[in-house]
Amino acid sequence: MKVSLEINGQAVETEVSAALRLSRFLRDVLGLTGVKEGCCEGECGTVLLDGKPINSCLMLTFQAAGREVTTVEGLDGSSGLQDAFLQLGAVQCGYCTPGMLVAAEGLLLDKSSPSEAEIRHALAGNICRCTGFETIVQAVAAHAATREGACR
Repeated sequence: MKVSLEINGQAVETEVSAALRLSRFLRDVLGLTGVKEGCCEGECGTVLLDGKPINSCLMLTFQAAGREVTTVEGLDGSSGLQDAFLQLGAVQCGYCTPGMLVAAEGLLLDKSSPSEAEIRHALAGNICRCTGFETIVQAVAAHAATREGACR
């Protein structure tokens, strides 16, 4: 089946199997390996679909037709979110980092000054076995405060 969609700001038109998960399409066909897939149960593979976080392993590629997908590779590195993760030690083994960054960016696009509970809720769809989420939550909160200060 033929699908047309936008991936990280680039138009993509291709033939895909009707059963191809979006995560496999992004990784195997487009080489966007920042999208992680481990469980196929919605605990990883976070991407933004029209600016909202989704688990790409739970969506078939054709369901994203005509929509905009943003992976970690498509995030604006100059936003400072990645720097906040590095500075506060929110990056350990790195497996969950892409999904955490994408989920955090989705949250911050929706809410410029989220509470700790809102940050935790937004990140809950990503498994992290290294950091216990504390430094990740701190990094998102610190970056949100920086963004909020820059907007004043």
